[in-house]
Amino acid sequence: MKNPNGYGSVFKLSGKRRKPFAVRVTAGYTDTGKQKYEYLGYYEKRDQAMMALAEYNKSPFDITKAKTTFAEVYDSMMKEKYPDGPNEKERSNWNGYNASYKSAERLHHLKFIDIRKNDLQEIITASTKSHGTKRKIKVLFNQMFKYAMEQDLVTKDYSVFVDVGKNDSGTYRKPFNDVEIKALWDNVERLEFIELILVLIYTGLRPGELLEVKLEDINIKERYLRGGFKTEAGTNRLIPLNKKILPFLEKRMNAQQYLVVNSKGQQMSYHNFHYDHFKKIMEQLKLEHKPHDCRHTFATLMDNADANKLSIKRIMGHASKDITDKVYTHKDITQLLAAIDLI
Repeated sequence: MKNPNGYGSVFKLSGKRRKPFAVRVTAGYTDTGKQKYEYLGYYEKRDQAMMALAEYNKSPFDITKAKTTFAEVYDSMMKEKYPDGPNEKERSNWNGYNASYKSAERLHHLKFIDIRKNDLQEIITASTKSHGTKRKIKVLFNQMFKYAMEQDLVTKDYSVFVDVGKNDSGTYRKPFNDVEIKALWDNVERLEFIELILVLIYTGLRPGELLEVKLEDINIKERYLRGGFKTEAGTNRLIPLNKKILPFLEKRMNAQQYLVVNSKGQQMSYHNFHYDHFKKIMEQLKLEHKPHDCRHTFATLMDNADANKLSIKRIMGHASKDITDKVYTHKDITQLLAAIDLI
């Protein structure tokens, strides 16, 4: 059956080519009524070209947009996400997007409309990075296809079909031992920000949760703060304060808004805390730990001290069928303080 006028055509180019089948569609008409053509793309097989032409006619799109490459979509998306560049809080995500983009270098020159699931999957499969890094690459693909669909560049999201596989490496958490904790205490006066590591160890806060704590969340007199996120049980929970770390908090109560701030007095980003402070302190003390090891250390210390299991769950924000609400009575606070003072 002959295609109707304006439908477009598929034809084979001369010579030896990797993608010899060209798809040409009508892009308009001249003043004299003559058709103007634009090339939609080039394909290895005729049936691939015919399918591309059929999809175009099912939902016609701007041919100029169809020429937009993976790299151009990325640049446009990043400019929309970070029009003035990333601030301190956004720096970690911004770096993650850039790293993932570099991992997909073989896609940079491809027209975005031609990218399929197999193209994306090959990037993941060929990567020798960790499972977490592969997940970040897939997140980038998800974000780019979402953006491309919003801009009417594509009509189908192939990123949802990408499989990053199972995490066989496992997540290994290594608590600080007694000797290492003593080393932290011994260097409190010498190394700036080392007290924040001790605050994490004696509160069970996640690093990101500590960076979100505002001065208004802290009650020094009654020895507790409110904070936390991640889960319903963890959000805005009451965290008792061990007497050992109170001086560290008191010293920071003259900040403007957040407990932990950078050199400009603004909320410190996780990237800033991790790479500019935590990592450097670990290097100076010749210790091998990650920030989240502090939370694992807290759980270990509490367990070794035979602290009440329910108290540990409440402090750390773990869900429990025994926790029916988030209203803390005076008795609750007293029990949590008694538990925290065991370590």
